[in-house]
Amino acid sequence: MAQVTRRSLLLAGAGGLALIALGGEATAQATDRALATTASRAMSTAGTTLERAATPAGLSGYRRLTGGPGFPLQVRADLAQSDSRRDTTRVPLASVVQVTDLHIMDAQSPMRFEYLIDIDPVAFRPHEALGTQAAAQLVKRINQLGSGPFSGRPFDCVVSTGDNTDNGETLELDWFLTVMNGGTITANSGDASTWEGVQTSGKASFYNPELAVRDRYKRAGFPDIERYFEQATRPHTSAGLRTPWYSVFGNHDDSINGILPANYRALEELYTGGTKFIGFDSDRANLELTSAFLGTRPVSLDWNAKPNQRWQVTADERRAPFTPGEFMKAHLDADATGPGPVGHGFSEGSVDTGVAYYSFEIAPGVTGISLDSTNRGGFVRGSIGTKQLRWLDETLRAGSSTYFDAAGDAVKHVVNDSYFVLFSHHTTNTMDNTEPDPEDPTEVRHLGAEIVELVQRYPNVLAWVNGHTHSNAITARVGPTPLRSFWEINTASHIEFPQQARILDICDNRDGTLSIFTTLIESAAPYQASYSDQSQAALGSLYREFSFNDLHYLARHDGTPLDRNTELLLPNPLA
Repeated sequence: MAQVTRRSLLLAGAGGLALIALGGEATAQATDRALATTASRAMSTAGTTLERAATPAGLSGYRRLTGGPGFPLQVRADLAQSDSRRDTTRVPLASVVQVTDLHIMDAQSPMRFEYLIDIDPVAFRPHEALGTQAAAQLVKRINQLGSGPFSGRPFDCVVSTGDNTDNGETLELDWFLTVMNGGTITANSGDASTWEGVQTSGKASFYNPELAVRDRYKRAGFPDIERYFEQATRPHTSAGLRTPWYSVFGNHDDSINGILPANYRALEELYTGGTKFIGFDSDRANLELTSAFLGTRPVSLDWNAKPNQRWQVTADERRAPFTPGEFMKAHLDADATGPGPVGHGFSEGSVDTGVAYYSFEIAPGVTGISLDSTNRGGFVRGSIGTKQLRWLDETLRAGSSTYFDAAGDAVKHVVNDSYFVLFSHHTTNTMDNTEPDPEDPTEVRHLGAEIVELVQRYPNVLAWVNGHTHSNAITARVGPTPLRSFWEINTASHIEFPQQARILDICDNRDGTLSIFTTLIESAAPYQASYSDQSQAALGSLYREFSFNDLHYLARHDGTPLDRNTELLLPNPLA
């Protein structure tokens, strides 16, 4: 049997227990060789998961994290083959950073649903009080890197693909914009001197870091931490991105808790009031709400239900829910410009019309398309309306000298060709929400499969980049021909482990193919910090550690090696 080393134990702790029995040292050596090959192909691997990645120390129970082996580059030739000498001929076209599902959260808000934790595991997370500190550390990492590891090109832009806020609160939006643009954040609401969220309730369902109560998290090994909420609510600063950035709508940015329609009046006043929501006084309303969280059937919401008033907290007007128009308008504020562009994709026209989709130049010859896949009718999953579908068709046609009609026949016309990269919150598989838009109830909603079919008529589309599932997943969306195919790139969230963002380096190999290099990155927070350390970096570290040890952690969010650091080959439609 191969000798069991510290490295093989680390690999086993990451989900490879079988490696010890099947030759862990040999596997570790193979990983080292693959990482060396990866490094030889990159401009730099420093600061990315090509170099190292968060790995649990130990094999079971509550585990602290350490820096383990990185993820080697995986070449995916599902759509094309390329010359083995392409590293010597490739030319960078664009370099983009995707962040997604930051879920900047007012964890003390009375308009939350933690009491449903046994129904909806993400109703409460043990690390949620530290979200702004962790997000600021992610911004720090992006600034430190500055350029793509395979293109060497300075980042052209950062795109945040939705669920920027957790519960659609004005206060959360203010914190999000400050994280992205720079400034000081005090992640506190209600009573400035007392934490009023569930984590000081003494209830065993929740992690109570400051209390002696042996809650379910403490029994699993979570630590007692003195003055935890004093640390969490201390003012701290985000440097702000140095790269222009764009914003995309997610369902948590336009629905109550990302599920209920924003105009559900029975709950609307709770945002700014003094009653903590722990259910209704109506059994029927509670059943309807539970069914909405379970997603088992459409619900007919009881507009007359009254919230149970047993739990009182300090009211705070800053928690007022924002409308989609107010979300866009906040991005246009002069104080929110940061590195630009003004509005971060939105315009005064967007606010006036309520149109939250747009196109933008990523780099010369590379166009980004931001879709609004959220449904104003509520519920978690997405779709788009007819007007947006027509706009998408027209936008793609305006940048494609060759496209295919519905019959599959090629159509040529004279335009300036562009490569296209689509961005949305929802994945194509989670766009199946047929709820009518309350602002235009007669407009037809179009689902993922239909949109994919439309997109595959345009060979210039290289990739569709999204979030929502909190998982790393990369899928070849195979069309009638390789030229009419594209890559769907889904990236894990920054609220649940593995808490990663992704760099996309788009390169022309000059052999009739393109490469999209996808490189995962983690925040700049250390893998492990003292529980008494009050720095932003240490709190960002705890955010990551607690997310890994969350009782509801799902290993599937990590994805497979083919979903992490990859080179995605595809035919060059403009060659």
